[in-house]
Amino acid sequence: MFKGKKPLDVLYWAITGIVVLLFIFLFVKLSPIFGAFFSFLWYLLSPFLIAILIAYLIYPVIKKMHHFNIPKSIAILIIYLLFFGGTAYLIYRVYPAVIHQLSDLNKQLPHLIDMYRNFVYSLYEYTSFLPETVHDKMDELIYDIESFIENLLTDLVRGFTKVFDLIVFLTVIPVLVFYFLKDFVKIKNYFKKWVPSNYQARISDLTHAIDKSLGNYIRGQLLVCLFVTLTTFLAFYILDVKYALLLAIIIGLTNIIPYFGPIIGAIPAVAITAATSGEMVLMVLLSIFIIQLIEGNLLSPYIVGKSISIHPVAIIFALLLGGQLSGVVGMILAVPVLTILNVIITHLFASSRYN
Repeated sequence: MFKGKKPLDVLYWAITGIVVLLFIFLFVKLSPIFGAFFSFLWYLLSPFLIAILIAYLIYPVIKKMHHFNIPKSIAILIIYLLFFGGTAYLIYRVYPAVIHQLSDLNKQLPHLIDMYRNFVYSLYEYTSFLPETVHDKMDELIYDIESFIENLLTDLVRGFTKVFDLIVFLTVIPVLVFYFLKDFVKIKNYFKKWVPSNYQARISDLTHAIDKSLGNYIRGQLLVCLFVTLTTFLAFYILDVKYALLLAIIIGLTNIIPYFGPIIGAIPAVAITAATSGEMVLMVLLSIFIIQLIEGNLLSPYIVGKSISIHPVAIIFALLLGGQLSGVVGMILAVPVLTILNVIITHLFASSRYN
């Protein structure tokens, strides 16, 4: 239909982009109205979404084991026990330390804020030639940063110490994962029945394309982030950095975000170690730089590879948009969502060309 008609190709992509942007704009504008509903929906569906993600990530391992003549039920049991056994042990060892470091950091926060306030106020002497409105803006910035950090730490401490919610997650998610793994084929066939027979081949190709791009990317990124977390903790432990475990987890999690992740993760580490000494800040920055150098040049090219064929400019745009919509969480989800949209639009465009 569009073969050999490049102006129509450009028009198609322009209309698609405008529709997507309009949808995002309307969603952002209406989100305050439906905020309570979305919050309730997230609380209700989050165990299912997390269980689906876990099952999706470990199912290929079970499938591979089944190819080696290991019964599927035995393969599920082995991987299930290894995954949740290892996760339970990790929570048992790490969780109390994270809570302790979060609580201690929350107590030390007024001291850190006073130190940075004095530092900023000392800049007034060097910026006395600037208008008073600039100093007012500096005061507003300090107040905003204080409020943000205080609220963030309070929310983190409350979130980590909600015992009832934690118990629900720890008991419900493993059960859901087991049934998703056990009945994966049944679930797939159930949803397949709802797709008209004329479109089943296209939908199958589409889901396989999404799985190939997204699955490899997520699994690879998680392995890389685990490496970054462990090596950062080891480096910070050797350097005797305060809150080493908490800072290593933050750096590991933010490493999921391309381009901006290492910078975002390094900010808390630099801010906390700056209270100790300037030499410590340099050592922390050097260790983060070396780890990122290894990750970016050795690990990511081999583990993650080119699982997503999207131009860096489009990725940066998606990251900025995700950051505006949902902060750090939006930036983490930006690339997976962009990958899914890219595969869907590519398949729709390809099918329309040959109709």
